[in-house]
Amino acid sequence: MKLLLLTIALLGIAFLGIAIKIWAKKDGKFAGTCASQSPFLNQDGEACGMCGKLPGEQDCKNDNIA
Repeated sequence: MKLLLLTIALLGIAFLGIAIKIWAKKDGKFAGTCASQSPFLNQDGEACGMCGKLPGEQDCKNDNIA
């Protein structure tokens, strides 16, 4: 029972931290969320699947999504 309560408490703290981060950011947007910006996720240098920008380009936005 103690493990279940500890798990629920830790998950609650994690969700609270994410909610505070979204609230604190301007317009609730995270900067640099494009996977093409991460050398660990994009080892082949492919364009972003959301916006089509290459890894060298900055400020990924979802403008191209209908």
